[in-house]
Amino acid sequence: MSAKPNPQEMQAGPVAVIELGTTSIRMEVAQAQRGRKLDILESLQQPVSLGRDTFTGGTIGFETTEACVKALRSFDRILREYAIDREHALTAVATSAVREAGNRDAFLDRLFIATGLNVTPLDEAEVNRFTYLAVEPLLRGGVVRRDADTAVVEVGGGSTDIFTLRAGRVEHSHTYRLGSLRLRQTLRDYRSPLPELREIMENQIERTVDQVRHALPAKGRIQMLALGGDARFAAARFHPGGEHAGVVRLKVRDLAALAEEALRLSVDDLVKRYHVSYPDAETLGPALLTYLSMARAFKERQILVGSATLREGLLREMVTHGSWTSEFRKQVLSSALEIGRRYAFDREHAEVVAQAAAELFEALQDEHGLNPRYALILRTAALLHEIGSYVSNRSHHKHTMYLIRNSDIFGLGARDLELTALTARYHRRAMPRPTHEEYSRLDREGRVAVAKLAALLRVADALARGVRGKRRARLRISVGESRVTIELGGGDLTLPRYALREKGDMFERVFGKRVVLRNREGGSAHG
Repeated sequence: MSAKPNPQEMQAGPVAVIELGTTSIRMEVAQAQRGRKLDILESLQQPVSLGRDTFTGGTIGFETTEACVKALRSFDRILREYAIDREHALTAVATSAVREAGNRDAFLDRLFIATGLNVTPLDEAEVNRFTYLAVEPLLRGGVVRRDADTAVVEVGGGSTDIFTLRAGRVEHSHTYRLGSLRLRQTLRDYRSPLPELREIMENQIERTVDQVRHALPAKGRIQMLALGGDARFAAARFHPGGEHAGVVRLKVRDLAALAEEALRLSVDDLVKRYHVSYPDAETLGPALLTYLSMARAFKERQILVGSATLREGLLREMVTHGSWTSEFRKQVLSSALEIGRRYAFDREHAEVVAQAAAELFEALQDEHGLNPRYALILRTAALLHEIGSYVSNRSHHKHTMYLIRNSDIFGLGARDLELTALTARYHRRAMPRPTHEEYSRLDREGRVAVAKLAALLRVADALARGVRGKRRARLRISVGESRVTIELGGGDLTLPRYALREKGDMFERVFGKRVVLRNREGGSAHG
């Protein structure tokens, strides 16, 4: 897969994204332009406070559900006007308010019955991925400095998403259960005077800020890039029309003054003064206070406010037919390396295995038939396939699976993370079986993908035996009717030949071909 998809590979017609957020339902229609540029054709919003139900009662009520149905039906006319293909050019997603609802499945079923829309709840890692895809043009454009650590912060209604970049590479990403509407709803449980409520809110925010401080780099300057509607509202108050390349600079003292005013006024007064909707007025004060606390924690005098949105990231992935950019793949692998360092992995061996796995995936494309996204899953699994040794050398493949499943690998959603964990788990010992609980929970597509990827990983691991040093000649791989011949650089093939005897049987069962090793300088060794 190329780093930059050709225009011919991009979605030809308009595409649309619908997002069921915490306080409103939004839809954007866009058209892809040259150079991956998006032209937003339509932007709609209907206020529906899903979060008020979820964060107070734990479920989404009937009236709110029907308000969602009405809002989604109101978008139908626009979709018809742009001739949006619902199957291929429309994506509908939901964030924390739906994800956390106790009646999530019943709610989503009702939406499908009433509108025909299949709404997918995004997990936290997917939110981070789409946010990064939206922010990526700002990073490429040079508006955000690459020589300083950057914390990208978005305060939503139900959660706060943060990922940090060092020298342009994602170093840490996490979602904190601190949201502006969640804060507002929590405060309603207290029957206290306004000053005490303010103190309670600040204490909750400060606890999260402390967690962020511990997770971020201890030294050096950290610039803050704030995303989200509340941050954009603040920037527009002080710099109307002052956006440069998608970014506005906002002084922290101005942010503090606006936060103070928003917290002092009632929701009704905020609606009258700023001409915002009631759901937006409810979240404004808590959100601005959270951004302010973060900025002060980073000891910044000004913050950057970006125009990027989750919906923009979704649109970018749609117009490229789900392909991932070269830069995004590097971010995922960088995050995986950070996980590996945490568990004291043998980086040299891991990178040799990962490179061999990547070359096998490319050479055997016609055999496995997997799309390029699986290449990233395989390479990530290869980098981390032995981290379970940190727990114990005994059954380390099972410990590896557990550690990967419970790690935050930037950009990998729940399904991708599960496929990565299982691929790494089967790099040795038993092959996948229906009696293996985690494997049996996958659908057929997932089970087949894991079997193919694990078979490739086993061969790659065998080829790396006895190889030291990150640099080596590329494998020469030729595929025949009954065998795959791999030519290695000069050297003793005893170790890889022995390892392949242990690991090659899975490849033969999955692909119906035997692996043959040859020394590039002559001679052969058979697996």
